[in-house]
Amino acid sequence: MGERKYFGTDGIRGRANTHPMTAEVALRVGLAAGRLFRTDDDRRHLVVIGKDTRLSGYMIEPALVAGLASVGMDVRTFGPLPTPGVAMMTRSMRADLGIMISASHNDYADNGIKLFGPDGYKLSDEIELKIEAMMDGALDQDLAPSNKLGRVKRIDDAPPRYIEIAKQAFPKRLSLKGLRIAIDCANGAGYRVAPTTLYELGAEVFPVGVEPNGLNINAECGSTYPAAVSEAVKRYRCDIGIALDGDADRVIICDEKGHVVDGDQIMALIGLDWAKRGRLNGNGVVATVMSNLGLERRLKAEGLTLERTKVGDRYV
Repeated sequence: MGERKYFGTDGIRGRANTHPMTAEVALRVGLAAGRLFRTDDDRRHLVVIGKDTRLSGYMIEPALVAGLASVGMDVRTFGPLPTPGVAMMTRSMRADLGIMISASHNDYADNGIKLFGPDGYKLSDEIELKIEAMMDGALDQDLAPSNKLGRVKRIDDAPPRYIEIAKQAFPKRLSLKGLRIAIDCANGAGYRVAPTTLYELGAEVFPVGVEPNGLNINAECGSTYPAAVSEAVKRYRCDIGIALDGDADRVIICDEKGHVVDGDQIMALIGLDWAKRGRLNGNGVVATVMSNLGLERRLKAEGLTLERTKVGDRYV
C-alpha cells in the first residue's frame, strides 16, 4: 500500500482551516472523488453529504459541493445527521457516493471528511489511494461542460427518514414504554434524531447535549465525558443513560445508578445474547486490537471467538 498523504484510519481529519482540513483540500476531494465515481457520462451521478454541528462545516461543505458539481455530480445535502444515517441514506437514495463531514469525538476545532461507497460502507484503502493520487492534479482538469454541471439540493426531511430507518431496527413486539432514558447527544449530529427516535419508541426521554452552537460539540458531554449522562441518570431517576459522540456513531451506556458500562461489556452482552438466540454469525465477535483481554476470555468461556482487526470501523 502506498504512502498516505491525506487519508488516515478514518478519512481525512485535522485542525479546521489548517492543512489538510482547508477549503482547498475539500474542493480537491470533491473534484477527485467526483471524477473517480463518474463512471458513465450518459447518466446522472448522485452524491449525498451529511455533517455534524461544527462551525467549520459551513466552510467545508460548500467547497466539497463546488468540487463535485463542477465535475458533473448531482449533490444532495442533509445538514446535521449521524454518520450511520449518511451511510444508510447513501444506500437508500441509490447514491454513487456518500460523504460525512465530522471529526467524530474530537473537539470543535477539528473536522474531517469520511467517504462511503454506494453500499453504505467506508471506501477501501485502494480507492482512497486512487482519490489521493488524483487530488494534486490541476483544478481545471476534466471539468464538466457547462450544460452537464451537477445540480445541488438540500433534503430537508433527511432526519425523519433516518428516524424511520432506525425505528425499523427495533423489534415491533417490543416497546420502550415505561422506561426513563437519559440521552446525551454531545451537542452533535444526533441532537434531533436520537431523542425523537427514543420518544417515538415509547420512552420518557431526558435529553442533554442538544443545544449545539458550533463550538460546544463534545465539550464536557457525550461519550468522551460520561460524567454528564451519569449525572443526568441520577438527577432524573432514569433506568438507563446513553451517551453518543459528535457524529453519533459511538456509544457509552450507564446503568440506573450512573455506573458506566464500557464498549467491551456491551459487545459481550450483545454477543452472548445473540449466540443464545442463534443470531450470531460465525460464532464470534469482531473487535479491534484496543479491546480488553477480559472480553476475549468471557466469550471463550461460552465457546465463542474474538477476532481482532486494525483500528477503524471499515476494518471491523
